[in-house]
Amino acid sequence: MHAGSSNNHFELFGLAVGFNVDHEALALRYRDLQKSVHPDRFVNASDQEHRLSMQQSALVNEAYRILKSPLERARYLLELNARPLDDSDTSMPTDFLLEQMELREAMESVHLATAPLDALTKIRNTLEEKERALVMELEGLFANISDASLQTATEVVRKMQFILRLLTETEEMEANLLHEI
Repeated sequence: MHAGSSNNHFELFGLAVGFNVDHEALALRYRDLQKSVHPDRFVNASDQEHRLSMQQSALVNEAYRILKSPLERARYLLELNARPLDDSDTSMPTDFLLEQMELREAMESVHLATAPLDALTKIRNTLEEKERALVMELEGLFANISDASLQTATEVVRKMQFILRLLTETEEMEANLLHEI
């Protein structure tokens, strides 16, 4: 077992450190790592080996979860560059906050629409488009890392958190609307 010997998640998966990730290579390496460290392979091993296997399996799972998600991968890259996201800092540009308020108001009025699911789908499509644009922006920012690009990436990550939170809320609203039908 050697999954825990890596300095970072990218090295663990044999990937170059960066925002763009080969998702197929990530998934293949994940399966290989899990095969080698999964606790089921160490059922008859000593307690220490079994415990180590569980720890390494958890590390592999956590690293995979982080590298698979654009938001979590960006947060992780900020940490690797000594710029961890300060979750207590909620400052955002005024225009972005106004846009978020408009989206929330639109979500709240979905129930009043003649076709609530269509109205919600329109909002979700808008949010998904915004998420894609933010991912593309992060790709550029992490391609040429500098103090300025890391500062901007921090702001983009915070925006992405807002957008993903709203997307989750639209999924919950859709489930509720479907249940009401």
